[in-house]
Amino acid sequence: MFSTTDTIVAVATPPGRGALGIVRLSGPDSTAIVLRLLGRSSLLEPRRATFGCLTTGTLQDQVVVTFFPAPKSYTGDDVVEVCSHGSDVVLREILRAAVVGGARLAAPGEFTLRAYVNGRVDLVQAEAVADLIEAATPLQARAAFDQLNGTLTSAVSAIEKEVFELTAELEASVDFPDEGYHFVDPSAVAERLRALIGELDRLLSSAARGRLIREGARVVLTGLPNAGKSRLFNALVGTHRAIVSSTPGTTRDLLTEVIDLAGFKVTLVDTAGLSESSEPVEQEGVSRAIRAAADADLVLHVVDGSVSPGDELFRRTAVPVVKVSTKHDLPPAWSDPEFLPVSAETGSGLAALEQRIAAALCGEDKTKDTPAVSNLRHLEALRRSRDAMTAAVQAVESSEAALSEEFVLVDLQAAAGFLQDVTGRRASDELLVHVFSRFCIGK
Repeated sequence: MFSTTDTIVAVATPPGRGALGIVRLSGPDSTAIVLRLLGRSSLLEPRRATFGCLTTGTLQDQVVVTFFPAPKSYTGDDVVEVCSHGSDVVLREILRAAVVGGARLAAPGEFTLRAYVNGRVDLVQAEAVADLIEAATPLQARAAFDQLNGTLTSAVSAIEKEVFELTAELEASVDFPDEGYHFVDPSAVAERLRALIGELDRLLSSAARGRLIREGARVVLTGLPNAGKSRLFNALVGTHRAIVSSTPGTTRDLLTEVIDLAGFKVTLVDTAGLSESSEPVEQEGVSRAIRAAADADLVLHVVDGSVSPGDELFRRTAVPVVKVSTKHDLPPAWSDPEFLPVSAETGSGLAALEQRIAAALCGEDKTKDTPAVSNLRHLEALRRSRDAMTAAVQAVESSEAALSEEFVLVDLQAAAGFLQDVTGRRASDELLVHVFSRFCIGK
């Protein structure tokens, strides 16, 4: 792992030109380095923006500097943020001068890593910082901010507290072997464990929707040639992304676009029309369409509602399907309650289609409580904790409590350890490197 006692520096704003840019320093020498660049001898006033002229070997710029003293800063160490003009040249020169002055270039996520090491945030909140930065939809931002506020941490900590208290009672029972389970009633232990398992089940029940919000979904449009897939694709994307023609077979390859659909980050995929063709390019297009549908999270099966349906080539898969009848700006030739009528031309039915897609993806109203679990690492740790508690219940309920408290304690200690994995109270260096390496530099 990295040293947490030296001074680090990084540009905290995205690359490119802008009105303003920020260089952030954290560590014991932060203020001394910035004061030298400002040519000041007086200390910076905490949490007050200070105007100055920063001078390096080759550059001058007017800047606003803010000092956040330890321990009440983002990292828990002394932090100084230098707000300058947003030229890459200016920012790089300030960065270079800070390094010459004794700072070290920060690695990705190192500021947040220091916040974790110094107890300013736990691991769940640290991961939520990265999720919030990467959020592409309001729903993703809402879920990340909820975790940043400690919703999952509070829930997991409450369960861990109960496990700790139960463990302490069982350990006391072990200290008085003559008493055995008479000191701790086995049925009461089992009941308390079942209640904790119920709390874990409540958290785990939101995991599928939470991961969908965090990671997004892949939605694939399929159907016969000239069914209106590309026109519907364009309508959902909001631009003329796909070529639309009355000539069947216009789309030959997969066409993808990432959109915000009913709050979800959705990768929408337009495909070639499903047809029996001897033409090699069309055959390859159909093969790709079939493979894309098999790998999708959801399939939109599109049928032309303005003509009598012919022989459908739809191949049933385990992937959920939403059936769509298109071209309803024209007189309908048929109707089926399983098919949602839409018109890409007029926009009729598109809002209902978006809601139908959201319901098919998450299985419930997306406006309900924000899911507490959205991270695969958290999900696996909670599942393992639940398994360990289930094993503890089985040990308690063994024939006439034939298994001693030690067997139950082993399972409880394992359950507590997995809960600590979630919040980072028990975290290896390898895990921390894995978590923080996906952060941007400067955060």
